[in-house]
Amino acid sequence: MKKTSLLKKLEVSKKEFLETSKSIIQPNIISDQKKYRILLKKYITLKKIVSLYEEYKKKLTLLKEVDFILENDSDTEMKELATTEKYKILENLSSIEKKSYNLLSSSKEESETEDDRKSVIVELRSGTGGDEACLFVEDILRMYTMYFKKSGWKYKIIHAQKGGIKGYKEIILDLNGEKGVYGNLKYESGVHRVQRIPKTESQGRVHTSAITVAVLPKVKDIEVNINLSDIKKDTFRSSGSGGQHVNKTESAVRLTHIPSKITVECQEERSQHKNFEKAISVLRSRIYQNEKEKRSRKISIKRKSLVSTGDRSIKIRTYNYPKNRVTDHRIHKSIYNLSEFMNGNIQEMINLLKLFENK
Repeated sequence: MKKTSLLKKLEVSKKEFLETSKSIIQPNIISDQKKYRILLKKYITLKKIVSLYEEYKKKLTLLKEVDFILENDSDTEMKELATTEKYKILENLSSIEKKSYNLLSSSKEESETEDDRKSVIVELRSGTGGDEACLFVEDILRMYTMYFKKSGWKYKIIHAQKGGIKGYKEIILDLNGEKGVYGNLKYESGVHRVQRIPKTESQGRVHTSAITVAVLPKVKDIEVNINLSDIKKDTFRSSGSGGQHVNKTESAVRLTHIPSKITVECQEERSQHKNFEKAISVLRSRIYQNEKEKRSRKISIKRKSLVSTGDRSIKIRTYNYPKNRVTDHRIHKSIYNLSEFMNGNIQEMINLLKLFENK
């Protein structure tokens, strides 16, 4: 990082620190523990950056003085001392630059949206392609669950609707992890297209099918307040596994949020109460995402390229089996190792998407 570029970044951090210092002592912030903790964490990081910034400026001033001596002083002994001093200053500057870079990166991570650190609801649905699309939902489900395992995240199936022959028409997962779950998976929302020869194809023709993926940040009831009078609740018999129990008990739950017309089903639990709780969690996330997408549309007017808007109608990726290739259309990047990609090795693509968006 060039010194001028670093100085500009440090100057911006100093201004941000001064603004944060004023905000953190406001009564409305102090009374809101959640906001106060977020601001306090930001304040502590920025204070460290500002301290390095002041030290950095002092060292740059000393460097100018030493350079002046080396250029203008004729005393040999003085020049030797100045040379030694310059070496120490340059070492100090290098050390400060590294520390500053690390803190600025840390500050950037902390300034990422709170959503990025949240656990998520993942929804996979078959689109065009009939049975082949249902099979591809199952393939993508396997790809993600292998990725979750590599990342140390845990998931539960909330709702599953089987396909006609094999696979799934729809499957919804509740995914939890210590950090960065939504920050990584938000790039997966959209239409995933597959090009391959179906097992049922007798003439060896390549078919194109598509599925949709939606990644929704999980939100708490304090973030999205749902009025129960706005919810229509229906119960029905589960069509999933569970033996005789599912045929006798109306444990499955369907919730419809009347204002937004969003509908959620959950039937994986034997208890109607547990299904209701899980359905409410999904409903809350979908309502939150709806509002988030409205805001994103407004932002995208100003910003030409947003790779993580969560728009489920945009074709984001093609999985071409005959050519062993996966292509992300948002960044025009292809990886020629589809088999590894389908085994959950998708982090490389996610990292590239992060870099693209940060630009």
